[in-house]
Amino acid sequence: MKINILTVGSRGDIQPYLALGVGLKAAGYDVRLTTHAIFEALITHYGLDFFPIGGNVQAIIQGEAGQTAIEAGRNPITVLQELTKALEPLMAECLEQSWQSCQDADAIISSGTAFWGDDIAQRLELPSFIGLLQPVTVTRQFPHPLAPTVNLGGMFNWLTYQFLNRFYWQLFKPTIAPWRQAHLNLPPYQSCPFLSDRWRQLPKLYGFSSTIVPQPADWDASCHVTGYWFLDAPDDFTPPADLVDFLADGEPPVSIGFGSMSSRDAEAITAMALEALQQTGQRGLLLTGWGGITQTDLPDSVFKLEAIPHAWLFPKMKAIVHHGGGGTTSAALRSGVPSVVVPFFADQPFWGDRTVRLGVSAASIPKRSLSTARLGDAIRQAVDDESLRAQAKHIGHLLQAEDGVAAAIKIITHQLDRVDRHEFERLG
Repeated sequence: MKINILTVGSRGDIQPYLALGVGLKAAGYDVRLTTHAIFEALITHYGLDFFPIGGNVQAIIQGEAGQTAIEAGRNPITVLQELTKALEPLMAECLEQSWQSCQDADAIISSGTAFWGDDIAQRLELPSFIGLLQPVTVTRQFPHPLAPTVNLGGMFNWLTYQFLNRFYWQLFKPTIAPWRQAHLNLPPYQSCPFLSDRWRQLPKLYGFSSTIVPQPADWDASCHVTGYWFLDAPDDFTPPADLVDFLADGEPPVSIGFGSMSSRDAEAITAMALEALQQTGQRGLLLTGWGGITQTDLPDSVFKLEAIPHAWLFPKMKAIVHHGGGGTTSAALRSGVPSVVVPFFADQPFWGDRTVRLGVSAASIPKRSLSTARLGDAIRQAVDDESLRAQAKHIGHLLQAEDGVAAAIKIITHQLDRVDRHEFERLG
């Protein structure tokens, strides 16, 4: 059976679905991952089939719209508007390529960022699953991940989902709604698809741990919190020799990196990071990623590299300073090492808030409030606070004992065995 996984976004958005795909392949499924061309080498390295769809997400993040979205910080309206503005010219191509990639599929797994995969599944009468990395099903227990992290009670929380899910849909509706009718020959949407009867009945696989976000009591049986979908370093991975030498030459360093979060003031952020490391007496490891860290004149106590598997690196660190992206946050939590979260925008404040509530992170520092003094104080806490370090180690052990990929595959296999294609079609 051939399963096609559709997803778009940054490396942190793609990697969990790659991990799920690797697990499905090991379980005997034929797996294709449909996403941006810049990830082709990564995906094929793990032995999965690859199909490209439009868009260079790195260029989008580093472009004007992406930078405006990042600078909007915790304003979800501006964030969604700017990202949609950047994606709009690519959507027609992306939809057509998604359609082409699914022609030989037997089942489709759609990410929350490539939700149109379910429309294709309806047209082809295929089993359809939704894979999600953030808790976006309506609940009264906490606000939508894009909403302010303040919890003002059940009605406020419920309203954040009603508003933001509808707003997200309105941004894509002008492109996807006519495509659904004209190209797929399907009836028009009667309401926001994320709040529709079909969406409520579709199997939804949540790729995070109930240790971090307990499954809300008001979610129904269609929602499955499986545990994180972790991707370990390839068996043939060999770390750079100079990095190995650096790690062996002193105390474990503090890792500082902001993933795909390119910033217009990257040099200023780098200078703050270096000064904070010096003030706290810590060695450092700068992960440049797409974040624009370009400082080359570094002291001997700081090592710089572009990227390396977090599963290999993070357990070797003394503390991890990161942006709070879902993928990086999960890797930091699993490592058992304390965090310092510097959220830029979107769902990052949500994950930063979770790490603080769990007692595994120093207080989050919003990117616009970042200073040398605040970063230095947070690093000291992450390094010196024994209760925080013990709790981080405890949470790490819990996550290391989970197998979210196996749990998700069990649900997928059960659904495919139990429900034939016509039953999926009748969900529409």
